[in-house]
Amino acid sequence: MKKNTSGPRFKALLEAANITTTGFAEFLDTAPQNVHNWYSRGVPAHCMEEVARKLSVNSDWLKTGEGLKDARHLRLLDDSGNTFDAQAIRGVYTVVEPIDIELPFYKEVITAPGSNKTHVIEDREQCLRLPRSHLDFLEINHTDAIGAAMIGNSMAEKIDDGSTLAIDRGLTQIVDGEIYAIEHDGMLRIKYLHRLPGNSLRLRSHNRADYPDEIFRPAQIEEQNIRVLGWVFWWSTLNKRRPPLPFL
Repeated sequence: MKKNTSGPRFKALLEAANITTTGFAEFLDTAPQNVHNWYSRGVPAHCMEEVARKLSVNSDWLKTGEGLKDARHLRLLDDSGNTFDAQAIRGVYTVVEPIDIELPFYKEVITAPGSNKTHVIEDREQCLRLPRSHLDFLEINHTDAIGAAMIGNSMAEKIDDGSTLAIDRGLTQIVDGEIYAIEHDGMLRIKYLHRLPGNSLRLRSHNRADYPDEIFRPAQIEEQNIRVLGWVFWWSTLNKRRPPLPFL
């Protein structure tokens, strides 16, 4: 088990944010002496996650000094989608409610160098920001939403190659004719889905001229590791060219 050496880092974070010992203690509803003791003894294990969240840092980094300090990629949200930042207002922390929600981004990558096998994982180098109002309007839990990219032209002219997508992982039940993201034996695919008798599944592309329907029986769904990641509720498409100006 890694040693808890969080004391000096905890103290430095408060000093950098100009937060007093008393002010932080009031925010945590504890005695100032307890917070002061953490400077030398370290933040207690049972408080580590909460303290890290309020300070907007990675709890592992706070505890050991190892790994990434910044916690924004960790999606430290509460149940209502609020994010936390170290705002010092008269020595008391406040919750900052952003207009936008930062969504983790997922992509298809090879499982090992030289392999043709892929899987879908989170890309820690990217994120997607959407207005909070978009998610609230569709009653999407903020922590269920993720971003991804459209690969290929199977959904053109609906969703062009390279478009950014937003996916609701909270809606995996198939509603016929809706667009879903699926993982198909490690491959990220975007398709219209339709339920068929006998628990079969039809995958339909918007570009049906080049991509005919695919039908999978239950045994094939299991054998080919087909699983629904979620409902695609938003996508962006960049215009492929600027319009030429006349008479120039």
